[in-house]
Amino acid sequence: MSGYVGILVSDPWLQNQFTQVELRSLKSHFVSMKRESGKLTVGDLPAKMSRLKVVGSDNFTDQDRASFIQDLHPNLDEDVDFEFFLRVYLQLQARATATTGSGGKNNSSSAFLKAATTTLLHTISESEKASYVAHINNYLGQDDFLKRYLPIDPSTNDLFEIVKDGVLLCKLINVAVPGTIDERAINTKRILNPWERNENHTLCLNSAKAVGCTVVNIGTQDFIEGRRHLVLGVISQIIKIQLLADLNLKKTPQLVELVDDSKDVEELMSLPPEKILLRWMNFQLKKAGYKKIVTNFSSDVKDAEAYAHLLNVLAPEHSKPSALDAKNPLERAKLVLEHADRMGCKRYLTSKDIVEGSPNLNLAFVAHIFQHRNGLSTQTKQISFLDNLEDDTQISREERAFRFWMNSLGNSSYINNVFEDLRNGWALLESLDKISPGIVNWKIANKPPIKMPFRKVENCNQVVKIGKQLKFSLVNIAGNDIVQGNKKLILAYLWQLMRYNILQLLKNLRFHSHGKEIADADILEWANTKVSSTGSQSCMKSFKDKSLSDGLFFLELLSSVQPRVVNWSLVTKGVTDEEKKMNATYIISIARKLGCSIFLLPEDITEVNQKMILTLTASIMYWFLKQPIEDRPSGISDSEGSSIVSSSTTDDSASESSMEENGNL
Repeated sequence: MSGYVGILVSDPWLQNQFTQVELRSLKSHFVSMKRESGKLTVGDLPAKMSRLKVVGSDNFTDQDRASFIQDLHPNLDEDVDFEFFLRVYLQLQARATATTGSGGKNNSSSAFLKAATTTLLHTISESEKASYVAHINNYLGQDDFLKRYLPIDPSTNDLFEIVKDGVLLCKLINVAVPGTIDERAINTKRILNPWERNENHTLCLNSAKAVGCTVVNIGTQDFIEGRRHLVLGVISQIIKIQLLADLNLKKTPQLVELVDDSKDVEELMSLPPEKILLRWMNFQLKKAGYKKIVTNFSSDVKDAEAYAHLLNVLAPEHSKPSALDAKNPLERAKLVLEHADRMGCKRYLTSKDIVEGSPNLNLAFVAHIFQHRNGLSTQTKQISFLDNLEDDTQISREERAFRFWMNSLGNSSYINNVFEDLRNGWALLESLDKISPGIVNWKIANKPPIKMPFRKVENCNQVVKIGKQLKFSLVNIAGNDIVQGNKKLILAYLWQLMRYNILQLLKNLRFHSHGKEIADADILEWANTKVSSTGSQSCMKSFKDKSLSDGLFFLELLSSVQPRVVNWSLVTKGVTDEEKKMNATYIISIARKLGCSIFLLPEDITEVNQKMILTLTASIMYWFLKQPIEDRPSGISDSEGSSIVSSSTTDDSASESSMEENGNL
């Protein structure tokens, strides 16, 4: 039930003061405080709340807190419930904010939301909203469930009402990356109750992370309340992923025409899609005799000259009247869009958006042109470069999983390719500091951009040193191996980092205060105990047990921790490869719907990838043990495996980082 804490707060005013992430974190603290002494009174609050961010500020002493709380609530013996706790928190927060001079409520509460991202919108652009609505109407207009609500009128706020049940966003993710969400897991009744609606948004957020969206600081309540800038921020990322999906050599091998030799091909493969799109655009502009280099989708295209040249070289048959003859940028932009229409390219922007340099809409416009007509030719000599490149499916899948996991931590920079973007060591140091706060010596770290190679080695040497401190297996590995982009060594390090994160999160849930180190065997034992408690004979012998390929064990495990989450009428026998894949996609979607943040693919289950099977099992275990006992479904106790993990810390540091708030495993 803690995933639905907003429902436990009956006062609408209180609900509006917090995001879902904040409520989940505060609920966890509140339950832990009550467990320490069996009850919580007003007199207990000053000392216990000193451990929380903002209200535990050094500028706000214990004596200040005690005096302030007593002035407001003189009866120190009064029992504290969760809503009372939230009111006191807000009162202390306002006082602490005034003391530190940090500004209003929005600033102070943002201490929970530490990692702001550049990919999220903070203001509403009506042009962007209209563009995204047109995209949604086009791609989802015929969906059996959504067609009763579509088309959406872009001049209204209907979009923000329709997203409140979570279905549209889940469907949009599947348009962007087909097969991400098993639609059997989406709740699609005409009227959803609060639990079903929350499940849809939880499924959406965890799936968005799994396809590369940055959703740090966004909770299910933000969608339920229709917070417009957050909704548009997520939609813009999903659409961007869809539009840029073909900008890689696997999908569009003709892109090798942009380079001269195999070394350049490797460099091209490491570029983010936006950079490849810019390189393609400049490649075509060079053909057209355009002298300038386009470096962005904003100021460099505002005069529409680059667009006029681009469309002339891609579709000269549609170039009348020529946009190049226009006398001013707005007129030129209008002619460019008319040219695009004649090519059959749907618009993502207006002429005004071009001259104003809207980066998101210009990017969408160019990406759509690329999808429709890229002007590249397949040349056998150049395509042969690809034959010499390593094409290891397993390496590719693991790189993807680790990349999206690291991006979900809320680091300052977005990782597009772990083999390239980790070579200076900085992103690894940031991730280490997120997972084990304080472990990085930032005084000797070198922040990008780093020009001198030895500075990169220094960063990576510290990465290796910390890895050894955390007892990673790093025999014969040096910092220079990371700088050189050694794929297998980088993947080995990232796996150990992810596994360490999993085990630490489990260890920090101290239900019985033994402080025992968690091992893989403990996770295995817990899973088998949970499944056997339902009367099932299923058993997982190890995380590489080939019998797991049918998915039935994990469906039973999920059902054991939340009986209503699995619809057994949708489960196959898992005999054929197709049946196994259907079960695997269903497992991943219902685990995400439950609240598990996981980054594996269906193939990882059907092929029994030992590493990913461990992360799946540990994620389910972490979700279950994180639930307050009183909020668990009836009949579900903590007796099974209770000796493994002990009481949730109330120290708002390592165990309450952005990773834990988002349940990232």
